[in-house]
Amino acid sequence: MLVNSSIHELLDAQQSIEAFRKNEPIIYKKVMHMIYLTRQLQFGYQYMGCLLMDENPDKFQPVLQDEYILSVYQQEIEKLKQDKMVHDLKQLLSSYKQISYYVMCQLMLGTNPKLLVGPTVVR
Repeated sequence: MLVNSSIHELLDAQQSIEAFRKNEPIIYKKVMHMIYLTRQLQFGYQYMGCLLMDENPDKFQPVLQDEYILSVYQQEIEKLKQDKMVHDLKQLLSSYKQISYYVMCQLMLGTNPKLLVGPTVVR
């Protein structure tokens, strides 16, 4: 999937993420843990976003030899989705869906928006 982001979209998303972090620190911390887990397992952020948003993740599902790891990961996503404040997270992700879950995760990780400008291939 090819995504093209402008600096204005990215700066706006960064401000929204910062506001979310300040207003919802508990759910923000939980989503950051999922981002770190996703990175550690070398899964795609787009896959994580699809699972969180109840979208079809088949296009982004990682190829694993051990299905147990994938099932544990999916259970962790489900735990996050059970949080009563997940609605605010979903609203944030939905607002910036056009720039991709991958780019949103990169912004949450502190990547400079200037490095994310332009076309990005999301897997």
